[in-house]
Amino acid sequence: MVSLVATGLTNDGQLDLSGIPEVFGDARTWQVIGQTILQAVGSTVISLLLGLPAAYVLYRLDFPGRAFLRGFLTVPFVLPTVVVGTAFTALLGPGGPLEWLGLDRSFVAIIIALAFFNVTVVARTVGGFWARLDDSAAMAARVMGAGRVRAWLTVTFPALVPALASAAALVFLFSSTSFGIVLILGGREFANVETEIYRLTVQFLDLRSAAVLSLAQFVIVGLALTVSARLRSSGERAVELRAEAPQGQREKRPGIADLPALVMFGATVLILHALPILTLLGRSLRAADGSWSFGNYAALFSSADLPIEGTVLESIWLSLRISCVAAAIAMFLGVLIALVLSRRPGSDVLRRGMSLFDGLVMLPLGVSAVTLGFGLLLTMNKPLGIGFDLRTSVALIPIAQALVALPLVVRTLLPVLRSIDQRLRFAATSLGASPLAVLRTIDLPMVGRSAGLALGFAFAASLGEFGATSFLVRPGEQTLPVVIAQLIGHQAPGSYGAGLAGAVVLGALTAAVMLVADRLRADRIGSEFRGEF
Repeated sequence: MVSLVATGLTNDGQLDLSGIPEVFGDARTWQVIGQTILQAVGSTVISLLLGLPAAYVLYRLDFPGRAFLRGFLTVPFVLPTVVVGTAFTALLGPGGPLEWLGLDRSFVAIIIALAFFNVTVVARTVGGFWARLDDSAAMAARVMGAGRVRAWLTVTFPALVPALASAAALVFLFSSTSFGIVLILGGREFANVETEIYRLTVQFLDLRSAAVLSLAQFVIVGLALTVSARLRSSGERAVELRAEAPQGQREKRPGIADLPALVMFGATVLILHALPILTLLGRSLRAADGSWSFGNYAALFSSADLPIEGTVLESIWLSLRISCVAAAIAMFLGVLIALVLSRRPGSDVLRRGMSLFDGLVMLPLGVSAVTLGFGLLLTMNKPLGIGFDLRTSVALIPIAQALVALPLVVRTLLPVLRSIDQRLRFAATSLGASPLAVLRTIDLPMVGRSAGLALGFAFAASLGEFGATSFLVRPGEQTLPVVIAQLIGHQAPGSYGAGLAGAVVLGALTAAVMLVADRLRADRIGSEFRGEF
């Protein structure tokens, strides 16, 4: 961020604010900002409309297969953006089953694809809140003669407003910082701030304008994060929540009155989530003449007919190696940071310092990946006196990916460490255990309970990372998401089909990693989005 500020607001080491009116005096800038806001607002509205019924079905009703559906609804959130963007091009683009709608490369396509991710955020955020909501006021309204709908509108819905507002702020944040979806589905015509920063940097080498635009994006992100945190905090103070939902509330069986919510939820799962992924899989198995074939997958092993250096298989191996390094870095730093943040300092000064440190750690989650990648590109020119330019080194990619994954690791491990009873540490200390022994016998075993999930998040986030990596890759060293985006956007014969096959491989790898990580953990702590993210 310091490098971004220096690039955008200085010239030859002197303060120079001329870049600000230059950038914001351009009509193109306001067009891009307006499109960013419209895309984020549209995605937020659609996600709330579809996520609220999902939250009710998954957290207020009990039926066979509910646990599976909760897990299935999590899958879209962890899929790489380049996979989802490719899936929607396969669905809505030329030759797709919904080509007749004419939505390819449209504003509506971007909104729908963003909702693909963010319905999960709404369902998890609102559902977890709703499950712990005290129902006594709604039951009293029913006893006093209010109908089911009136009781919900006058009692339950107002109680859910803080959670809905918090979820809306998060969805707005994720949508306004989307890069891969908008780049693949929107192009230059429907560019947002993220893709415009990329275009200014890569195509026009206008680093100063890109830096000024990045600072504006940082302000937008900061406001969204602040609003989300305040709304969640005030919401939980405003209503009475239980630690766990009462048994009767949690195990309500579906009835006729629940049919609209069930239909809406079923349509969301089948049309919004399952259909694009199934279409991607099906079209990856189709040759150019429409026949069934594994030719697209065979093309991954050869570069003869593809507009890339090397083969897609080489990019897969490179992505796996880089992701291993990035995940290891993120885990090492994440465990140390989570151990520090889990402590409860006694003084106000230390608590404020801890809160500031927590915010700095979460900065990569709030600052977009594009801004992060751009900042690293500006910073790593012989940093700290190092005698060579790191911007040309492949070593910079795992560093960037580790920074992206670090907040996920910390937020997965931190609830586990904070759940440790302080009396255990006090008892061990009073019996003569050293701080290192307390750490080894109490804290680290608890970390191990969610280490598998944290590692899975770190590896999956690194494997599918596209925004920051797109700034840092060099010819011949492209990761799989970057190669997929190149293939999808190229007109060479066989390029599109190979891109579809590559997207299927990337999605399968990501899903497999998360499945293994979920199986490795010893408990379910950290599996829900608890508002920590």
